[in-house]
Amino acid sequence: MSETLVQIGQNAPTRREGRPDWLRIRLATPASYHQVRSLVERLNLHTVCQEARCPNIYECWGEHGTATFMILGDVCTRRCGFCAVTSGRPPAGPDRQEPAHVAEAVAVMGLRHAVLTSVDRDDLPDGGARHWARVIAAVHAKNPHCAVEVLTPDFRGVPDALDVVLGAAPEVFSHNMETVPSLYRKARPGSRYDRSLALLAEASRRRDAGEYAGRVKTGIMLGLGETPEEIYSTLADIRSAGVEIMTLGQYLQPTPKHLPVARWVHPDEFAAYRGYALSLGFAHCEAGPLVRSSYHAHEHVKKNTD
Repeated sequence: MSETLVQIGQNAPTRREGRPDWLRIRLATPASYHQVRSLVERLNLHTVCQEARCPNIYECWGEHGTATFMILGDVCTRRCGFCAVTSGRPPAGPDRQEPAHVAEAVAVMGLRHAVLTSVDRDDLPDGGARHWARVIAAVHAKNPHCAVEVLTPDFRGVPDALDVVLGAAPEVFSHNMETVPSLYRKARPGSRYDRSLALLAEASRRRDAGEYAGRVKTGIMLGLGETPEEIYSTLADIRSAGVEIMTLGQYLQPTPKHLPVARWVHPDEFAAYRGYALSLGFAHCEAGPLVRSSYHAHEHVKKNTD
């Protein structure tokens, strides 16, 4: 196993330019990391770990043997200013073998908590909702003791898309708000704050009405130019929508073509936001510079469902 200290964020400022020491990770590539990578390549799967250049890939693949599977291809129909996933027109429809391949990967890895996400597929009439349902069903069928967490797009308000996804009974329904309202035009030009919030609120309503038995989750990035007051306001909006699980992490610029980092948020500030979130009534809040949507997801969801 090789190991060294690296500074995360491909295009972030160097330490000489004030890059904080807390954004340093211990890079380790044990055999389990290479096993997960080989499995993903053999089954022709995409992972957000690779596509989004997640800083936690070595820990998740190497220490925990977990991965977040990205379905519906690796080309997104939207062009978010923070995202490293390729944008454009997807070359083909959903891969019919993908549900079986994802289910097999979950089985081989022995996962008890599988996380699924996807690119936006605004080119599909249903936004990809039916394919989502097929993948969830396949994972459940082959892995009956595995919880499935889904991190979906907003489906651009397509009628019945939420019905289809929740009808497949994922244990956790998640959709990321990503940032505060004032930054949507710059960071998420193809999305709307009110639409994302409404999707989460509807999922929460169905949970409260007994129509959905899972939990509802979301996340935002910090360091894009938002103010502390905007963060507190956004957390309040999200909690008012009935969301139970919240994640907050540091934005990292993936390439020079993406939005720059406006500031590095100190771990103590993350701790303050976590405290505020818990005071609002969130069941769990994961907050820190390296936190991402699915980081340690199996741990905090389990803690709140035992």
